[in-house]
Amino acid sequence: MEYGAIDLHLRRSHFRIVEADGTTVREGKCDTTRADLTRVFGPYAPLRLLLESSTESEWVAQHLESLGHTVIVADPNYAAMYGARSRKVKTDGRDTAALFEACRLGIYRRAHRVSPAQRARRQQLRIRRHLVQLRSRSVNLLRAILRQEGWRLPSGSVEAIETRLDRLTLPAALTAILTPLRGWVRALNQLLAAADDQVVQLAQQDPITRHLMTAPGVGPVVALTFQAVLDDPARFGRDAGRASAFIGLVPSEASSGERRHKGHITKTGPRDLRALLVQASWVIWRGRSGAGAALRIWAQALAARRGRRIAIVALARRLSRILFAMWRDRRDFRAALAPSPA
Repeated sequence: MEYGAIDLHLRRSHFRIVEADGTTVREGKCDTTRADLTRVFGPYAPLRLLLESSTESEWVAQHLESLGHTVIVADPNYAAMYGARSRKVKTDGRDTAALFEACRLGIYRRAHRVSPAQRARRQQLRIRRHLVQLRSRSVNLLRAILRQEGWRLPSGSVEAIETRLDRLTLPAALTAILTPLRGWVRALNQLLAAADDQVVQLAQQDPITRHLMTAPGVGPVVALTFQAVLDDPARFGRDAGRASAFIGLVPSEASSGERRHKGHITKTGPRDLRALLVQASWVIWRGRSGAGAALRIWAQALAARRGRRIAIVALARRLSRILFAMWRDRRDFRAALAPSPA
């Protein structure tokens, strides 16, 4: 079998195709486009190709697979894959050679490839999150301009911001200044309303999402994001702790010999999902529902010993494990007796 490796870049990528005995068949650069990848790799018999996980890696892998090749998308954080490569002399050719050797010898760790359905869902949720951030920044700017002129925006929902602005008898000059910003916020509200309707429809149509939404503090956005990020519970086996570690909610640790030290959470992995789980934990903390009573009692007992912020993060970690178990077992949330705060 012939092997190959591609050092992917945005515009031009370096590649190498090598026979099993190490003889180089072809090496060079090609445009990172479907047409040029077809020109380079199309004529060869099925190859075993390795490339690093990156922004472009999934569509490139899918295209190469459509040409009949076996593609391995590898985790770039796996140091052993690069052998004895020196970072003091780093070139695309050296990187490609290291990737080829890893492909031929099997020295790599596969990166998880997200399913097409969850990848599309990630993109939808990412666009919605971007719209929320744009609206927040726009409203903050509007508030700041009003405060500079001695006015304060009445409290209320962001969806009713125009009604709240109309309550103010603003000078004509200031009204004219704010007109473009008001129009922008109005457009964002309309776009977000449509995006939220889409999220609700997706949640109603997906049985797993409906399971997850039975947990306290979890709505459509949290449930859909949890699924889109983790993609497949089977990749973590049956261990909910591995899912929490992937999200970055487990404590960092520096232990050796008799010394044991645990620090702040690692914060590795998907930041947005981690933030949503913390927000959901605040909802549980401030809530009054019977479903969240056991978790709330547990968190309050922990807060009495360690402080509220630590308790909220610990509650987010526990919630991530509960959601994983619900997804793994395909079951609704069941309120239980309050767990021990130890």
